[in-house]
Amino acid sequence: MSNSVLQSDTALQNLPEWDLTDLYPSPDDPQLQADLDFAQQQAQHFEKKYKAKLSSLSGDGLFEAFQQYESLSEHMGKVASYAGLLYATHCTSAEIGAFYQNMTDRLTAISTHTLFFALELKQLSDKTVAEKLSASPDLRYYKTVINDARIDRKYQLSDEVETILHAKSTTGASAWQRLFSQTMAGLKFVVDDNTLNESQVLALMGDKDQKIRKKATLALSRVLQQNMPLLSLITNTLAKDKAICDEFRGYPRPVSARNMSNLVEDEVVDALVQSVNDAYPHISHRYYRLKAKWMGVEKLHMWDRNAPLPASDNTITPYDAAVDIVLKSYGGFSRHLYTIAKRFFDNRWIDVGAKDGKRSGAFAHPCVPSVHPYLMLNYLGKNRDIMTLAHELGHGVHQVLASEQGYLKSQTPLTLAETASVFGEMLTFRTLIDGQTDPQKRRILLAGKVEDMINTVVRQIAFYQFEELVHENRKNGELSAEQLGEYWLQVSKNSLGDAFEYGDYYKVFWAYIPHFVHAPFYVYAYAFGDCLVNAIYAQYQNGHDNFEQLYLDMLRAGGTKRHNALVADFGLNTADPQFWQQGLSVISGFIDELEATF
Repeated sequence: MSNSVLQSDTALQNLPEWDLTDLYPSPDDPQLQADLDFAQQQAQHFEKKYKAKLSSLSGDGLFEAFQQYESLSEHMGKVASYAGLLYATHCTSAEIGAFYQNMTDRLTAISTHTLFFALELKQLSDKTVAEKLSASPDLRYYKTVINDARIDRKYQLSDEVETILHAKSTTGASAWQRLFSQTMAGLKFVVDDNTLNESQVLALMGDKDQKIRKKATLALSRVLQQNMPLLSLITNTLAKDKAICDEFRGYPRPVSARNMSNLVEDEVVDALVQSVNDAYPHISHRYYRLKAKWMGVEKLHMWDRNAPLPASDNTITPYDAAVDIVLKSYGGFSRHLYTIAKRFFDNRWIDVGAKDGKRSGAFAHPCVPSVHPYLMLNYLGKNRDIMTLAHELGHGVHQVLASEQGYLKSQTPLTLAETASVFGEMLTFRTLIDGQTDPQKRRILLAGKVEDMINTVVRQIAFYQFEELVHENRKNGELSAEQLGEYWLQVSKNSLGDAFEYGDYYKVFWAYIPHFVHAPFYVYAYAFGDCLVNAIYAQYQNGHDNFEQLYLDMLRAGGTKRHNALVADFGLNTADPQFWQQGLSVISGFIDELEATF
């Protein structure tokens, strides 16, 4: 099995690990305990000084309260970031797991003393808030934070219930999420005589050799099936937990809480989902029929979905080469972005390799403005891994720029959080394809980009539709593994089309997707971001005046502006139905180009 990840490749050895000492040097660092003790003291002081008094504070007094609240939140965020990042690369360590849980418990207890602040802020009348903002120029610095914090006030429960829910959170959803992460990180998948972790077996599902792809796919299915009782229980429990909270709060739909936190209207998300659903036939269905012809088969199997085209090879791109490609892409667009991006590599802010006990997938964590973000990858040298590096680096530079807003105003809603990441992918793709003169290799790159975009848009909306089915039907009772599998096949067939043979082995593939567990209904943000970036990128290609500065300003805005205000600077309107069609047409156009080469 030459050049596959079943073998130890020197290009994938000794990859950089992140250095967390900018947070804390170790779990037993005295400063960490001192910071917790300080946060505990300050939280109690904050509660004593301000609880039940927000309505009587002057505008300037509320501004001072916000300053203290922000400082305390950042203090606690630093501890939480360290514990979470350490656990992400040591999910199977009992010692690190205990440390992570202890930190979570301690921070939850401390934040119980500050919970009143958000609750009382929501209870203020609109007139009172307006008067305080009018009277205090300083308080207006926090105007967007105040408005965003109050957006869901009609769904707020009593202070007593909110406090109980907050205190019990560590034994509720977060406990089940930890169980999922720990379980998945500890799973082993046997392919021939090789024992692999989740990241490695998923990578083999994109191998050039169909026999290897099939073995990896069936190995994943087999292990998921063996763990199905637990994975089904986790899914049912979390869905029921969410349903209970949503019912008490009065949210009209399971997705409504997510939309509210994303500062986006239900109707906008509905329009996106409907637009993508309507586009399935001329995007994903069309592409996979084309791919079946390329591969010389009547029907594709699911292990062929992410398979390289026949002319591809299994070449491993060394990590250093991937870094050069991505930095060149960023630098070609903006020297300022390049300078920020390079800091991640120069300062070991990235954990790169796929290791046992490490969480699968990839992410960027903003930490706190007084430190810097960290990125986690599971790099295996494929073209998709290069794109993942570009994607997460986009998050990273976005978080660095947004940090200028401070802790409370830098937090970007998910609808905008994917903007810089998807834009970074597009920049990197253009670097690769514009430098390729070989028609066959160009077609391979283009097909890879189309598949990535289908995975980002079509697949994520299908995931969203799966979640809708799960959460709606869980209201009627616990869902069996068979029911969950049928929902999965239903959305898969609808989104991927008739080019595939859907075997029973595929029914369990919903079970390893972490977003369903850690962030219900997060997934539409990928499609939102991809379509949004496609529209913005078109403005860039068309030579929009002052584009670089507008783009950097958009990233710097953090959470201070909503999506409609940000895209308006580029002459776009998310309320226009044609906006989403414009983004989808980019994918369709790439498929047109591929069809012309067949």
